[in-house]
Amino acid sequence: MSVSRVLIVCWMTLAVLSIGTVALGQVAATGLVSIAILAVAVTKAWLIADGFMELRHAPRLWRWLVLSWAALLAIVIGVVISFAI
Repeated sequence: MSVSRVLIVCWMTLAVLSIGTVALGQVAATGLVSIAILAVAVTKAWLIADGFMELRHAPRLWRWLVLSWAALLAIVIGVVISFAI
């Protein structure tokens, strides 16, 4: 697949995931929905890192650092949310 097609697919997927995040936020303000929103956010971070930043071709360390940072933030926020509820 050409680079422009990859970027278009990434952009469309990000748009759908963003709409999904808003839709999940409108459903209810429960802890489970908040965790689902965090999962969508990590998916978006992965898509941005691999698609737009093109880290899928980068050294494994850089890719791992960027992707684990998003996952670590989601875990910390999820723990805070679970203690707040």
